[in-house]
Amino acid sequence: MLKKLLILVFVLALLGGGIAFQKYQEVFAPNVPAQLEDPYVFIPSGSSYEEVVNILNQQKILIDQSSFDWLAERMKYKKTEMRAGKFKVKPGWSNRQLISHLRGGKQSTVKVVLNNERLIDEVAGKAARFIETDSLSLLKLLNDEAFLSSKGYTRETIMTLFIPNTYDFFWNTTPIQFFERMEKENKNFWSKNNRLDKAKELGMSKGEVYTLASIVERESNKKSERPTVAGLYLNRLKKGILLQADPTVVFANKDFGLRRVLNKHLEFDSPYNTYLYPGLPPGPISMASINSIESVLKAEKHDYIFMCAKPGEIGYHAFAKTLAGHSSNAKKYHRWLNQQGIR
Repeated sequence: MLKKLLILVFVLALLGGGIAFQKYQEVFAPNVPAQLEDPYVFIPSGSSYEEVVNILNQQKILIDQSSFDWLAERMKYKKTEMRAGKFKVKPGWSNRQLISHLRGGKQSTVKVVLNNERLIDEVAGKAARFIETDSLSLLKLLNDEAFLSSKGYTRETIMTLFIPNTYDFFWNTTPIQFFERMEKENKNFWSKNNRLDKAKELGMSKGEVYTLASIVERESNKKSERPTVAGLYLNRLKKGILLQADPTVVFANKDFGLRRVLNKHLEFDSPYNTYLYPGLPPGPISMASINSIESVLKAEKHDYIFMCAKPGEIGYHAFAKTLAGHSSNAKKYHRWLNQQGIR
């Protein structure tokens, strides 16, 4: 009898040890494959636990789902609404490591590149390519007049918020979080290098500097020439002369493929048409690069009030102090356009 009892105790010990070993394996043994096609997991906002597991299975992150489910229950990872974001998973992770990371680990960031967008629709579309929020939700916020007014912007001036750069964002950034981050970056930009003081010396607000910089941006793609172009426009503003900037006409007509501005374009009635309306337009005609903003803040001092594209030198301009000099330059350019068949 004693012998049978000892055998029973021994068997139970073995069984208990086997179960303990199995549970140890479910917690600490690798449950992520040693090789992953894509280590990044994107969990959308509002996802359920079942949807998260489905994502993990689709990306072949889990070797054994049942052990993952068992531990997820005990680690209280299962929630009605799961944590969202972009997460990098390491090959060979255990269930414990994977769940801990998805539950509270550091999110991976995405890079949002903003540079030469012309319209606020394009800004929203570009940002939405990198973050979870869709372009319509972002655009709705950026067109909300009441919201913009509370932030000191209008639908015409909102483009001045965006300083071209590459920014790190969490993938699940919301529209309001996106706006607040851009607001912070804008403030940081203008607080450096005495930019606000330089704007004040020009008698301009930072928004006006940005608007003029957007014209300079579209007028010349030659960085070395932009301070000269900026100085010319500042001269015209001081003298009360119409800016007569062709890029503003292109913007007013919304014909961004326009190669030659004709009289019919100059006659298009729009507050952005600086051939018809004095001073700066109501807001930027595109995003302005940092180089163009600096070109306005450090504009070249000269007496030029006219400029015309140089024939055969794409991107460069011929400058003049008098109407006679400008007329001569313009004739040369128009002759070249006709020779090239550009109508």
